[in-house]
This record gives sequence, C-alpha cells and structure tokens, in this order.
Amino acid sequence: MEKKLSSYAKTTTTSPIQQLSHLAQRCKAINLAEGFPDFPAPLLLKNAAVSAVRSDFNQYRHVQEICDYVAKNVKDTHGLEINPLSDVVICCGQTEAFSAAMFAILDQGDKVIVFDPSYETYEACIRMAGGVPVFVPLDPPYWTLDQQKLMKACTGKTKAIILNSPHNPTGKVFRRDELDMIAEACLKKDCFAVTDEVYEHITYDNERHISLASLPGMQERTIITSSLSKTYSVTGWRVGWAIAPACIADAIRNIHIRLTDSAPAPFQEAALIALQSPPDYYESLKQDYETRRNLVVEFFNGIGFQTDFKPLGSFFLFAELPKDYEHSDVEFVEELIKQAGVVAVPGCGFFHTKLPQDGYQRRYVRFAFCKTTQTLTAAFQRICELLDSSGHLKLFHAGNYC
Repeated sequence: MEKKLSSYAKTTTTSPIQQLSHLAQRCKAINLAEGFPDFPAPLLLKNAAVSAVRSDFNQYRHVQEICDYVAKNVKDTHGLEINPLSDVVICCGQTEAFSAAMFAILDQGDKVIVFDPSYETYEACIRMAGGVPVFVPLDPPYWTLDQQKLMKACTGKTKAIILNSPHNPTGKVFRRDELDMIAEACLKKDCFAVTDEVYEHITYDNERHISLASLPGMQERTIITSSLSKTYSVTGWRVGWAIAPACIADAIRNIHIRLTDSAPAPFQEAALIALQSPPDYYESLKQDYETRRNLVVEFFNGIGFQTDFKPLGSFFLFAELPKDYEHSDVEFVEELIKQAGVVAVPGCGFFHTKLPQDGYQRRYVRFAFCKTTQTLTAAFQRICELLDSSGHLKLFHAGNYC
C-alpha cells in the first residue's frame, strides 16, 4: 500500500526534534532538544482554563475578543492599526497559522525565500502547499544577512520571503538594516513577507524586536504569525494567530476552518487573560530567560564550545563545537545521549542546502534553555562526564545510556 501514498508523503520524514524528544522520554534523559518549558505555566492562566472547562466552554468556539486583544497589543507594541474583525485569524498554534498562510498565497511552483539555518516546519509547509523553497544562507558566526545573496535569490517567481525573528535556532534578532533589505526585496519583487514572531517578547541585552510589517510599505504585504506558546509557557495549548490584510486573512480563515475548525475552546478563554498581561510580566519573562541564557553560555564556553555569538532572542543556544573536537555534531549528540543522558539537536538538521562533510553546517549543536535552573544544572553535571582530565570533550564507546 505504500506506493499508493502521495508523492509528498513518500518523501517526508519524521521530525528529528520529535524523534529526539521521544528518545529522551524512553531513556529518561534530560531533554534540551525540544523548545518547551519544563516549569509551570502562570497560575492565573491555568485557573482560567480550568474555569472555562467547568463552565462548559468545551465545544467549537470562535472567540472574537482574542482578536481584539491581539490587535490592541500589536498597535501598542508596533504602532500598527489592525482591524480585529477582518485582519486577525485565530488558529491552532503558529504552525497552523503559517501552514494556512502558505496554502492561501502559494500556487504550484511558486518560489519562497527561506533563510538558512531555519526551523524545519517552514520547508515542509511550503512544499505541502506546492511551493519551492529557495534557501539563502545567513553567514556565521553572527548569522548576518548578505544583501547580494538575498537579491540574487529573488526572481520574478518569488512569491514570499519567510522571516523568523527572534530566530530559531540561532537566537539572532534581525537588525533594522537587515529588515530594510528584506522590505526592499519584497517591494522590488512585489512579493509577500510571512513572519514568525513567536519569540517577540523574549529578547536580551536591551535588544528590541521590530516587526517587519511596521516598516514603510510593508503592512499591506506582510502576514504575521505568532502564538501564546512561548510567551506564556503553554506550548501544548495550540492557540495562535495570523494577522494580514483583510482579503488575505479571509483566505487564511477559510483554510483554517477546513483544516481544524477552531482552536481549543477552554484555552481560547484563557488566552483572554494571557493577552491582558501587564508590562511587568513581559519584563520578568525577559529577565528570567536572560539569566538562563547567561548560565548556558558561561557553561558551554567554559568547556570549549565557541559562543562568540550570544543569543539575543528566543531560548536556544546554537553553539559551535570546540575547535579541537574532531567529530561532527551528529556524533556529539549521539554520544551525549548514550554517555550522559542529555538530548540536544545536531545543527545540521536546521540547514537545508547540500552539506559538505567538513562544512560549518556540521559543527553546531542547539540546546534549549527554556528549563528550570535545576534541570540545566543537572544537564551540565552529566555533560561533564564527556570531558577528559584536561576539561576537553572526548568520545566514549561504552554501552548505550538507555
């Protein structure tokens, strides 16, 4: 029966991040692979969700008030005038919002610019919608965007440019001059921009996230996608949204309804509480994550990882293996699991162009630090098992940790 599968289904594979998370569960390993917090969501939100269940908000539901608060927050943060009745679509997380956006704007063969490295979902959604991803590399170690590379990749068939800032996996926050480059490309080629802004409230060192839609001429051609997941530590609630000009939002809404109908009703009710959080909530969120960021950077720098670029946003460290470490990112992650019981993600999984065996794309490892200090400390202690007497990384070849 396998030959009856669609051509896309035959080529798609299991998500490496999901595989590693499942491995972490089976092995009782510490999971620094997947970007979900291991600490509780805010009590006020949990109480609101429980109250909604008990109040029988358990059927299909479309809560307009969420759109009102999303529009207000976007205006307060980025100065954008958004019509909550026509321009906001509530979806089952950012992933569905992004997927629905791809189905709304792409025809077979349309080209879509994606910056490399990038989160794995983008390529999959583009291909499912019939588009063709075109990868433009960001240059290490600071993951800078080269304008010549961007403009060379843009052609008459370019339908959209994807922007994720703050960026997963690198922790980069795109600078204003880089945003200007992207806006210029969109305007010159008359194409869309589709943004993933789920980490918009998680930035460090006084860095500020700027939404591409706030640049001149960009609101009318930008689809913003985001969610509750990262900001409020509720990655399992699956409440997200797309913001776009009315005609595009209407298409996204129609596709969303045919895919899932509505986001989970009790969590939509709780979203109303989350989206009214006071400014000090977001400031505390930043401070807590910045403390964790500093902790992981100091540790990995101390054991020889190259951390010249310290993440300025998101909750991932994309660290380069020590210069004297002769093995690949995949080999390191395999030994990390087997010998220390810690799971991370080999960086090569975030690069999508053909990878040379000795290229920088095989020298990075992503560690998620959206974990308690106790979890991070325990992981550090286990990783120290991979050090030799001089404090350098080595490979062991004993039995599996599992």
